[in-house]
Amino acid sequence: MYRLAKLSLANRSVVALATIIVIAFGALSLGGLKQELLPSFETPQAAIITSYPGASAEVIDKQVSQKVEEQVRTLDGLVTTTSTSQNNLSIVRVEFEYGTTSAKVKENLAAAIAAVESSLPKEANARVVAGSFDSVPIISIGVSSDDNEKLGPLLEDVAPSVFGSIDGVRGVSVTGMKVKRINLKLDNALLTKNGLSQQSITQALQQSGFVIPAGSIRDKQGELSLQVGTPVESIAALKKIALTPPASAYFTTTMTMAGPVTVPTTPKVYTIGEVAKVTYDYADVTTISRVNGKESLAVTVTKTQDGNTVTVANGVEERIDDLKKELGGNVEVAVIFEQGSFVEKSLEQLTTEGLLGLGFAILIILLFLLSVRSTLVTAISIPTSLLITFIGLSSLGYSLNLLTLSALTIAIGRVVDDSIVVIENINRHLSYGEPKKKAILRAVKEVSGAITAATITTVAVFLPVALVGGIVGELFRPFSFTFALALVASLFVSLTIVPVVAYWFLKTPEQKAFKTEAAARKHEEAVREVEEAKERKSILQRGYLPIIRTTQKHPVITLVASFIILILTFSIAGLLKTDFIGSSGSGSVIANQTVPAGATLKDQSIAAGKLEAIITADKSVKVTLTTIGSSGDSRTALGLAAGGIQHQITLKEGEDLEAFKTKVLAAAKADPTMGEVEFSSAGGGSFGGSSTVDITVTANDSDSLLTGVTAVAKALEGAVGTTETNTSLADKQRTIQVTVDRKKAAAKGLSEIALSGIVAGLMQPSNIGSINLNNVLTNIYIVPKKPATTLAQIKNLSVPTLAGNVKLSSLAKVSVVEIPVSITTEKGDRTAKVMLTPDGKNLGATTVDVNKRLAKLELPAGVTATLGGVSASQAQSFSDLGMALLAAIAIVFIVMVATFRSIRQPLVLLISIPFAATGAFVALLVTDTALDISALIGMLLLVGIVVTNAIVLIDLINQYRREGKGIQDSIMDGARQRLRPILMTALATIFALSPLAIGITGSGGFISKPLAIVVIGGLFSSTVLTLVIVPVLYWLIEGGRERKSLKPKRVKTAKA
Repeated sequence: MYRLAKLSLANRSVVALATIIVIAFGALSLGGLKQELLPSFETPQAAIITSYPGASAEVIDKQVSQKVEEQVRTLDGLVTTTSTSQNNLSIVRVEFEYGTTSAKVKENLAAAIAAVESSLPKEANARVVAGSFDSVPIISIGVSSDDNEKLGPLLEDVAPSVFGSIDGVRGVSVTGMKVKRINLKLDNALLTKNGLSQQSITQALQQSGFVIPAGSIRDKQGELSLQVGTPVESIAALKKIALTPPASAYFTTTMTMAGPVTVPTTPKVYTIGEVAKVTYDYADVTTISRVNGKESLAVTVTKTQDGNTVTVANGVEERIDDLKKELGGNVEVAVIFEQGSFVEKSLEQLTTEGLLGLGFAILIILLFLLSVRSTLVTAISIPTSLLITFIGLSSLGYSLNLLTLSALTIAIGRVVDDSIVVIENINRHLSYGEPKKKAILRAVKEVSGAITAATITTVAVFLPVALVGGIVGELFRPFSFTFALALVASLFVSLTIVPVVAYWFLKTPEQKAFKTEAAARKHEEAVREVEEAKERKSILQRGYLPIIRTTQKHPVITLVASFIILILTFSIAGLLKTDFIGSSGSGSVIANQTVPAGATLKDQSIAAGKLEAIITADKSVKVTLTTIGSSGDSRTALGLAAGGIQHQITLKEGEDLEAFKTKVLAAAKADPTMGEVEFSSAGGGSFGGSSTVDITVTANDSDSLLTGVTAVAKALEGAVGTTETNTSLADKQRTIQVTVDRKKAAAKGLSEIALSGIVAGLMQPSNIGSINLNNVLTNIYIVPKKPATTLAQIKNLSVPTLAGNVKLSSLAKVSVVEIPVSITTEKGDRTAKVMLTPDGKNLGATTVDVNKRLAKLELPAGVTATLGGVSASQAQSFSDLGMALLAAIAIVFIVMVATFRSIRQPLVLLISIPFAATGAFVALLVTDTALDISALIGMLLLVGIVVTNAIVLIDLINQYRREGKGIQDSIMDGARQRLRPILMTALATIFALSPLAIGITGSGGFISKPLAIVVIGGLFSSTVLTLVIVPVLYWLIEGGRERKSLKPKRVKTAKA
């Protein structure tokens, strides 16, 4: 690496030009980076959603969910499956191994559906919804007018055209609108009399309305295409579709002298309009949307994977006026939720804190070097290294997000380290009176090996992060890459640009002419002695030298004291709070409201209105969007939306979200008619996993499951650090059960499935197809004329049979029973969850308390309870990062062995690494900060930092020993000369990270703040460690070796 500096000095103009080009490209790359909240990654989660109108939860479970889940479990790379069966709907959620692309997930699930589709009921309609954070809406807009019925179709047509052309928009959807459909009310008596049925109408629709090319002919004017068929594009055309008579209608039986004779006849052909009343009406409402309590439509916009969140969100807001113009009339539009401003705010805060850190770092360098020129030469490495990093991020398609920007902000204190060491050594050699070029080359040569090894070591520390799986690996791999790239860039800058700039800007020492080289060398040594004598009299040296002398004289006492401190360090580790990933600080949240089983849409709307009133009355609320019914989008696959009632709430700037949630929960508990209310992140803050502590209860049957869930919920009520306890076990609801007498039905020419279809047709609308009406694909439903509304009416339903119409009660038993509203299975086993909402203060304490309570709990035979949710995610991530930490230490040791060509000296570094945890633990304890994933990444970074400073020190000690100095003198001179650069690099990093740790802008970042606190505390203790304990360890290991080698010589001398 020294040759790189030598080459740069020999080609200074080339280096200058290359630097200008790098700065220009770096600035362009920075401008081109898309801005995101989090790194873009694909979540290997999806859901197979199957609708089966009219089916109960038990029917859905047996006929749909179990079959789909069984087929899905045969797929490669599957981690887990969870199915939820409820009235009319089956949701089978699947999770694959991370690294599986969304396209592959969709492909696998589509194949699974194709394989199982033939065994599902004909009325069941399955579809795949793939989960990805890019498909979570980045902006939601409420739109309302005096006539929402007319507004809906217009908005559905206009919104995609207005917003869809924005670069980066993936999709635009409209919810809450009323949809029109074609209804057919059948004359069942006429159909039965003529041997026709509902199936006759379905077949007629399927076989009509097609335009089929049938060849071509030529005439004098040219070629003429031939096509057969006419499309059905109007109600009138639909009414004219003819129904094919049954085969028996083509023959008639007449009596003759010889007896009955069957002869051909021309049957009467009926049309749909003759056997059914055809109307064009609004379908029954299944979803309701309200903005601040007023009925409204909701427009959601998602972005592509390559889209820029800030640009897309801003683009949508800029075109809201265009939307109003296109819609016309008295239209009101309100932005409910958008990620863009929060992303911008978060990135601006991090940037501000990074710039403050940059200023602090430069100030520290100036205070130590007491030279504006030297400070500027050193400081140039920071922006240059960051600009090189931007080029790398842009080339590899990374975005500017909280993780990558946190890495850059934290790197500000470290990218200057190599340059500090280089410039400090250059200044030292210039102070000795050496010629400038010679001084620069000699200074770089002395430290190039050390800073290269130090940088490689720090970069290598992050290699194990690539092996960490799950969400933590997806989040922190971009962080690790960005930080490593910045360090490599800083090494390159310190060995190329810094020597060249130093040559141009640092003052040239006064040169004296000498007659001989020996005289020049003698003068140089004299100047060196004078400068070193001055250095020993400095405040730093006067404070440090007595300490190093004392510890060298009493190495055993020093080490014993150090190990006592180490023991105390790990004893206070138990006092630390722990967490998974801290809150993002977003001002948006979703309140999920669950009402009692069997509630109608109207009942749900009334309950939602009560909670709406509480939310909108709160002065901290900016706007709220209430949605009653399923979102139906990819959030279902991520577990962020599962139907029911959702209130998407955005608070005013600066309002306390936690205080707001506490008030709402208290108000909801005071009114039982509101049902249960729980909060979740509006932007997928649980990263596709659970944000609650979940205990999964598994049992063989429903009764045992209910007993187990009740016992677990009761045992965990009031657990440490929890705010509420909920269960996923649905209530039972009263249901009318029709049990078919198969013998009686068969005697009338009906099978069980045929009778079920007839009853369903008499009770609820049935979709039999669709036509293109006014350029809109419109569904056609057969609807009963007068559906039964009482149990008695259901028993008396008239069922058409080959022997004429009979009452339903003559073919089946009709009774009222209680069945579960929903049924959940996980990996095929019947399960339910007890969910504890943590208060966010100490997840570790909550997990410990829950485990203790579960251990004492006695459950019925066949019932098991296992801990999951965010606690399981934390345990897995801590385990993965713990292994990464051990792997990092192993990698560091290998690099050190290669660097020092020794095993003894790297052992010094290994022994010293645990002491870095002292400051980190104390800092977390003093600041009341939880040990979370970010803090553990900080621990990983500390391994590299401890080793970096130690390498610089040990490398110089080894250089002095190679020059012939004794080990004691080498240790003293090496420690003395490395005191200033080690303190400079440590304090520069500490002060650079201080704005992040304090959160000067109001928020230090839910990722960067714990990391900064750990690094600051650990760097403080590791600096003391490097300057005091490392020399002692070096003396004990290498000194003992030297004393052992000198002992035989002393013996020989004594004999002589």
